[in-house]
Amino acid sequence: MVPVQISSGKNMSGDGPSLAKENTTNDQEKVHLKGASLMVPAQTSSGKSIGEDDQPLAKEKTTDEAMEEKTLKQEQEHRNDSLMNSPQTSSSIVGKDDKWENSTVSKVCNYARGKWVPDNNRPLYSGFGCKQWLSTMWACRLMQRTDFEYERLRWQPKDCQMDEFEGSKFLRRMQNKTLAFVGDSLGRQQFQSLMCMISGGKDELHVEDVGREYGLTIADGSARPNGWAFRFSSTNTTILYYWSASLCDVEPIDINNPNTDYAMHLDRPPAFLRQYLHKFNVLVLNTGHHWNRGKLNANRWVMHVGGVPNTDRKIAVIWGAKNLTIHSIVSWVNSQLPKYPGLKVFLRTISPRHFFGGEWNTGGSCDNTKPMSVGKEILEEESSDQGAAHAVKGTGVKLLDITALSQLRDEAHISRFSITAKPGVQDCLHWCLPGVPDTWNEVLFAQI
Repeated sequence: MVPVQISSGKNMSGDGPSLAKENTTNDQEKVHLKGASLMVPAQTSSGKSIGEDDQPLAKEKTTDEAMEEKTLKQEQEHRNDSLMNSPQTSSSIVGKDDKWENSTVSKVCNYARGKWVPDNNRPLYSGFGCKQWLSTMWACRLMQRTDFEYERLRWQPKDCQMDEFEGSKFLRRMQNKTLAFVGDSLGRQQFQSLMCMISGGKDELHVEDVGREYGLTIADGSARPNGWAFRFSSTNTTILYYWSASLCDVEPIDINNPNTDYAMHLDRPPAFLRQYLHKFNVLVLNTGHHWNRGKLNANRWVMHVGGVPNTDRKIAVIWGAKNLTIHSIVSWVNSQLPKYPGLKVFLRTISPRHFFGGEWNTGGSCDNTKPMSVGKEILEEESSDQGAAHAVKGTGVKLLDITALSQLRDEAHISRFSITAKPGVQDCLHWCLPGVPDTWNEVLFAQI
């Protein structure tokens, strides 16, 4: 584990979950911060029987899971040894073969190292607007929240300048190109954030819905499609999002049985990527908060490796399954890069949660409204998501490292103000928009 150095912050404690109750011994990874530790979930699959914002069933310990605990300790020790014996990984990783440049870049800016600074020119769009793209469940300006200091902060990298984001500049840079987000609901937040940033929160009359080109239509019995795709006609720039919470392929075992189990192919990329990768110029992958026993059990996902049910106990451990999947998707994408020299791929590190005093369904909360109350600066060179950093090391896949900078922003979650909030239940996983995901897109823009 790599400690994240935070300047002038008070102790952070609590190990809240995502919107899922998890066994923190088996199903989560710790990201250590100075003086405290945050539980970072070990991540679920891309199945659809439970929606992205649904709260999965609470975990009950079974005989198999008791056996899993024994395996986990050995697996965790092996993981720690591997990390300790491997060269440390920078949060600005450049593969040996940079697919966008003919020359090798010896040093790049570490955008993950820096500090939050006040900026009265923020936010980049109004939370009252952007109704064309922004879901009301994430638009905190439309809720009962009254403090909005969290909107007026800008991330400043320590050793380099990050240009101010401009929608017109982004569209020019991405002219005749396609940017795809593939991941969970945090990936969807980043997608909606970018649409609002490009448009400045204003309704765009010259944006075409091109979801059909990517098979993103509403299936029978579904409330919404598996994703969205929009094209800015002025520059022929396409921005899309596809729901795949686990970044692995999930398919029904018996297509004729409505109550079938689902094969979760840990070593196989989503069919969507296999079908449409050739159309993309920038691809942003993420997975994180859906790897837990609750969702695997509730959605009847059965781990498969090599096309057959998994029998390896180390892989059966949630961390082992997640680790195999992340390495598999990175390896597969990296193998495709020689075919598509115009493609740039990022693995986004995990977005931190900030549940204090409990879990999502046991009174966990994130009531703080004061920005930077736990510190404002990240000094550590290395990523605090070592699992993601290790997966991309030595490949052409880049790291979009947002974990540590987001860790400092516990005041920027939706908290108790959700429009669907229930007494005693807070959303300390998703972010208010405008908000922290806007910074993720600024860092992404700087890296492309």
